[in-house]
Amino acid sequence: MVLLERFTTESSKLSRRCSRATRTGRLRGSLRALLLLSLVVSLSPVPTPAATEQHLLYVASPGTRNYQEYGGVGILVFDIDNGYRFVRRIRTWNVPEGSDAQNVKGIAASAKTGRVYVTSLNRMIAIDAVTGMTIWDKTYDGGCDRMAISPDGRILYVPQLEGPAWHVVNAATGDVIKTVETKSGSHNTIYSADGKRVYLAGLRSPFLSVANAKTHKVTTTVGPFDNVIRPFTVNGNGTLVFVNINGLLGFEVGDLRTGKKLHHVEVTGYEPGPVKRHGCPSHGIALTPDEKELWLGDCANSAIHVFDATVMPPKQVTSIRTRDCVGWVSFSMDGRFAYSSTGEIIDVATKSVVAALQDETGRQVQSEKMLDLAIANGKVVRAGNQFGVGRKSR
Repeated sequence: MVLLERFTTESSKLSRRCSRATRTGRLRGSLRALLLLSLVVSLSPVPTPAATEQHLLYVASPGTRNYQEYGGVGILVFDIDNGYRFVRRIRTWNVPEGSDAQNVKGIAASAKTGRVYVTSLNRMIAIDAVTGMTIWDKTYDGGCDRMAISPDGRILYVPQLEGPAWHVVNAATGDVIKTVETKSGSHNTIYSADGKRVYLAGLRSPFLSVANAKTHKVTTTVGPFDNVIRPFTVNGNGTLVFVNINGLLGFEVGDLRTGKKLHHVEVTGYEPGPVKRHGCPSHGIALTPDEKELWLGDCANSAIHVFDATVMPPKQVTSIRTRDCVGWVSFSMDGRFAYSSTGEIIDVATKSVVAALQDETGRQVQSEKMLDLAIANGKVVRAGNQFGVGRKSR
């Protein structure tokens, strides 16, 4: 403020001198003095606003089979706070011209390391979430499927592609530490919130295997459910599992403590029908972070069915129409938005579609592999989950 007052005073003095001066060196000298004072003001410290968090959605593509028409190849980043506007594309794998891209099978991220991991049919890549630089890119015996990362960011459980086992992988290097065999058609993976257990679902088994995350050995199973397990989710304190199974427009509930199946729930008011992919009526199940609701995908009817999860078994309350077959459902970390694999963003409170993802060319984006990140001061401070897992600890 002092500098500005001084600037104003000096400017007034110089103006009076200039009006009396002739076109001589005195005028040029006065102008030089004025410019000098302007420079002093411009170099003064300028207060800058404190750094704000960015909330970004990372979408791996092609995340609906290998269909490049739904977003091409790479990780597409969208600005959540700006109406899910497209921000940039992060390179994953090159696809030679005339060749088909490989399906993306899973996505995971860690706030501890600031990395995003993506699996395809036979490889996994680790990428710096902020810079977009590749850290490592490796192939794995038996291929890859939908993996999970430990809460501390150190370990990845990577299923072989519908094979007999899961690879336990060092997240820093991509090296395999151990292999956990279940002979179940390894497919979907969730780490418990406390990092002590890993839930392993194979699409050829009606049992959910539970591994000890320290010994990397299966210690118990949950089931049998009425058919083989497809997508599933768990609550935050690790007591309940909700599973999609083949042949059911609905879900079943299991007790993670006793290993018993508890409930069988069927959708009412809708009939199962032909599905575009996955071969089962419901492929996609998610708990809201507060665990008050459970959302269920319905491919044949292009819908998401919402259940009240505060009662047991959960009670169907409403349904949301979508623009295409729903093959996956998840949520933003704050629970405000639901992410449908159709690329539609749904307001959880109003149950209305509030945005639809488009890439830099205007293409409709669809993917079953996405999660949100919070970034501040150039670092990832929180990371979401590709699975719609409950986040209540008690």
